[in-house]
Amino acid sequence: MDIPTDVWGQLALEASQVYLTEGGMRSPFANTTIEKLPDKVLLNIFCYLTHREICRMATVCKRWRMVAYDTRLWTHVSLRPEISGLHVGSLESLLALISIRFGPSLRYIELPIELITHTVLHELAAKCPNLTHMLLDFSTAMQLHDFSEMQAFPTKLRYLCICLSEVIFMEGFMRKIYNFINGLEILHLIGTYEKVEEEEEEIYEVINVHKLKSATPNLRVINLYGINFVDDSHIDAFSSNCIQLECLAVNYCNKVTGSTMKTLFQRSRRLTCLLMNGCSLQSDYVMQVEWEKSSIQELDVTATDLSTECLIDMLSRIPNLRFLSAGQINGFNDTVLKAWLEAGTTRSLLALDVDSSDNLSDDALHRFLSRVGAQLSGLVLSGMPHITDQLWQSVLQLLTNAKILIMGTQERLGVNIHVDQLMDGIANSCPNLERLELRWDPENLRFSDKSQKAIDVLRVKCLKLKSLVLSDGRYYEIVKANFERADRTTVVRTSTNCRVSNYYLLSNYKDLIFN
Repeated sequence: MDIPTDVWGQLALEASQVYLTEGGMRSPFANTTIEKLPDKVLLNIFCYLTHREICRMATVCKRWRMVAYDTRLWTHVSLRPEISGLHVGSLESLLALISIRFGPSLRYIELPIELITHTVLHELAAKCPNLTHMLLDFSTAMQLHDFSEMQAFPTKLRYLCICLSEVIFMEGFMRKIYNFINGLEILHLIGTYEKVEEEEEEIYEVINVHKLKSATPNLRVINLYGINFVDDSHIDAFSSNCIQLECLAVNYCNKVTGSTMKTLFQRSRRLTCLLMNGCSLQSDYVMQVEWEKSSIQELDVTATDLSTECLIDMLSRIPNLRFLSAGQINGFNDTVLKAWLEAGTTRSLLALDVDSSDNLSDDALHRFLSRVGAQLSGLVLSGMPHITDQLWQSVLQLLTNAKILIMGTQERLGVNIHVDQLMDGIANSCPNLERLELRWDPENLRFSDKSQKAIDVLRVKCLKLKSLVLSDGRYYEIVKANFERADRTTVVRTSTNCRVSNYYLLSNYKDLIFN
């Protein structure tokens, strides 16, 4: 039996040792073993395991099996093997799990296409009355089950995520659930953006957004991610019915031009967050929006073609902007930063991302950060070869409230980055830092034999640090070993496995997460 040593190994070792008191007397815990732990302690330990590991623990003995199948360990369940490692072999097995192991404790479930049947959905509706979050993954579907007999569906759902298929029309299924989902507050429709090939193929509107919006009047958060058929008319449809709308994300929906943005803000007075990364926004449409009357606080226009004139007009008129992502835009230049400062609308700014903005100069960024640096919680100045450690060293002392910093570029530079001094500066200037990413090529990082001291200072002074991301290389190994010796094993990560983003600072971040 392969038991995870990181969870049980040390506990079993300590529990089986003979303990001596300071006077050399035998400790009363000398013969204590893991078998003598109360069930409630075992249950608490099992809470830290994945469901796949819990299933393995259930094979150890009858007692552990009883604890492993406690419904309190099965409140949030993913049955997608690629996500959780759990594979349910048959519908009969799943139906048994719903009745015996999930029941009223179940709050969240993810189902792959082969397990989405009317029988399963009936059981969830009948046996799991407290189910509020559901993900239905149709992304690999080539054919749907027959839902003609479906008469029931969970009625207390607050969050619904549907991963769409490229070719399967969903309307037959959706018609059956419209009457059950009017309490939804958060809706995710996930497209197939990452699967799109360069060759143009026929685009199918596999879900009827215009009908869906009528069934979901209480939506607060709408995320339409990478859907190749979504356009401005769909945004207009949601805004016409969802008066509670606070957050709209249409990242990588490249048919969205912004033609209905003016109407969107006129109708959705509560809209505070708009994310449009990778959309085909047209400057004329964006400039028609009455930004000064809007409640917008968080805006992402990354990788759009907005002009300098449009950016100046927009940023000068948004009165309470807290979060801006505007990287990969040729029009974002020194003139924009200067005009933004002069307009006086930067007073609320907490997060700024200008990744790969090659038209921003060191001097302009330094002047801008000299004015607003002290109020920033997140700053991204990555992807720009001309922004090196020199600029960062000059502004770090201003970034005293920073929680997220992202710096560096993957391009090989002609200059070296003196990472010891940089780490020391970060440690002494940013005590609240939670996430840090250095994207520089390992070959550009220069460090000395005294690197351990700088890393020690960072680790000791930045106690809130959750994630430190570096490109794989010698310096990464040194930093990782340093943190592991201090039992902070989950902090240091490689850029191949993790990327840091200002999105953690979004007010609706937790509601926007999807797999």
